[in-house]
Amino acid sequence: MMEIREFDPARYLDDDEIMAEYLTACLEDPDPDVFLAALGDVAKARGITQLAKDTGLGRESLYKTFQAGKKPQFETILKITKALGVTLAVKAGN
Repeated sequence: MMEIREFDPARYLDDDEIMAEYLTACLEDPDPDVFLAALGDVAKARGITQLAKDTGLGRESLYKTFQAGKKPQFETILKITKALGVTLAVKAGN
């Protein structure tokens, strides 16, 4: 019998360009939980333990940050994106 695993986007985020495109696409969604989940996927792909060291945030705190319904401080998001090597950008809308 074939085992069916739950889809885990982190398994496919193995390149900086792919990570950036994924985050950009999720940031365009009007639901902020989509971006937080994507940020969590990228963090998982890079390694939560290393991210905790790089940001100075605890692992448990990071896991909570990426949960749906949480409203992390903008400063926290900036620390995480900087540690992941990505930046947030603003562009003129349509």
